[in-house]
Amino acid sequence: MSKIPVLEIFGPTIQGEGRVIGRKTMFVRTAGCDFRCSWCDSKFTWDGSMKEEIQMMTADDIFESLQRIGDARFDHVTISGGNPALIAGLQSFIDLCESKQIKTALETQGSFFKPWMRQIDDLTISPKPPSSGMKQNLDILDDVIRQCVQESINLKVVIFDEQDYEFAKIIHHRYPKIPFYLQVGNPYLEDEVDAHTSKLLSRYENLVQMVMDSSDMNDVYVLPQLHTLLWSNQKGV
Repeated sequence: MSKIPVLEIFGPTIQGEGRVIGRKTMFVRTAGCDFRCSWCDSKFTWDGSMKEEIQMMTADDIFESLQRIGDARFDHVTISGGNPALIAGLQSFIDLCESKQIKTALETQGSFFKPWMRQIDDLTISPKPPSSGMKQNLDILDDVIRQCVQESINLKVVIFDEQDYEFAKIIHHRYPKIPFYLQVGNPYLEDEVDAHTSKLLSRYENLVQMVMDSSDMNDVYVLPQLHTLLWSNQKGV
């Protein structure tokens, strides 16, 4: 059985982002990413700073860990990263979750497709805006979206500035039939941030106002990063 590079398994907690915001879930965080976003809040998945913490685990290993940590208190697992779409070996884990009637969620930037992504119940595709420092290839994004189950997809763009907002407009109007979420960015990534919640809420209010004033962003949802409001930049929640 293929092994999967895992950095964290934790929960139950709540999903803080995308269409399933507020959903009770467990998290499995994989290592590795093809992007190097400037504001990434999980740089430890790709910058080598926690490479000694990576565990190569089978699907059974992961599920046993989920049960040991979460007991019977979960029926939903979020696969996070990094970019889990790099990992072909996740097929066996997705199959195992299906066999146990456990629903799955995934977030990816839409730079790679794997067949197992068609089995994900809540698939968030999050193209990266200009503030990330990355160049999103929209032709590849088109191809990834085309191959996924349309009913499971939602699109999310993180917003830090007006350039990001203009990018979000492009994405929304490129795929107008896919549920679209705007999420305020978190530029405060220190371990401890004074008045973090109030700072984030102020940025969220500004993004809400931006959307309210726009005539071409009507069919959208505007979200905070819920777990950050609750727990700041703490890992493992």
